[in-house]
Formats: sequence, structure tokens, C-alpha cells
Amino acid sequence: MRCPFCNAQDTRVVDSRLANEGDQVRRRRECQQCGARFTTYETAELLMPRVVKSSNDREEFSEDKLRTGILRALEKRPVDTDQVEQAISRIMHHIRTQGEREVSSRDIGEWVMMELRELDQVAYVRFASVYRSFEDVSEFRDEIDRLEQALSPEMKKHQLSFLAGESTDQKKKS
Repeated sequence: MRCPFCNAQDTRVVDSRLANEGDQVRRRRECQQCGARFTTYETAELLMPRVVKSSNDREEFSEDKLRTGILRALEKRPVDTDQVEQAISRIMHHIRTQGEREVSSRDIGEWVMMELRELDQVAYVRFASVYRSFEDVSEFRDEIDRLEQALSPEMKKHQLSFLAGESTDQKKKS
């Protein structure tokens, strides 16, 4: 590793430890020529597969596009930033573990919907309406019905109701 201060090639590792939840190695280095110390971070370089769009076009995977889509669905919703980042990490991990050179945008969309279903019902329906190109109100209603049937009682406790002030008992009566 080249010294960033004097440009010498001879540096030695003084200390190494795991960083970023074990995804990186933090190394303290010392230049043998000028004595300056500096820190480097080492991460595994994992190539993401290319994304195959519905038009059969192929493009590089973009974490920014993934994040933008999720954040747009979650706009003005009470979801913690850490939860969003964890969801993005899980989706990216899932994409990597497929072991393929290409992944369809449809598969990525389904994984996003799985994560959003866990995070926030409204965000899930927002994303699903665009992703599945809902044409009318009945498609929204059908998706909401499927969502409510799929949620466990524990998950329902953590989600806000679609209609503010409406209790679960009132929904069943209507």
C-alpha cells in the first residue's frame, strides 16, 4: 500500500480489526519512510449481476435505483432509515446469492415487494400499484384484501390501518 503522504511504497500494518458489522477490515498502517500513520478499509469486491429489463435490455445493477424506488414508496411513512437500509441489504444479498450473471427486473421487484410488505402496508400497495400497473380501483381493493389476509396478527399490530381510526372489528363488519 502506497503512503498517501510521501508516496513511498513501503508501509506496514500496525493494527487490523473488523469494521462495519464484519463486512470490512480496518487496517492502521505506518509508512516506513516518513513515519505517518493512516487507515485503510478492505472490502470484498462482489460483482452484482446485470439486470434484464422486461424489454430484454440489459443494464448494470444500480443500488441507487433500488433505494430511490423503495424511498419513493415509503415517502411520508413512519419507517426508520435503519429499517430501509437493512431491507436494501437483504435484497442485495438475495441478488448476490442467486449466483447468476443476470437477474430479471421482475425478480428484483418481487423481492422489493416482499420487503415493503414487512415494513409498511401503504408503501407496499403504492409500490405494487406502479409495479403491477393497476388499472382501476378494484385492483387496489383486491391487492389490499390479499395483503390483509396474508398478515399475521403480530404484523397487523405494527402496521398503521389503511383507514385512520377504523378498527379491525369495524373492517370485518363492513
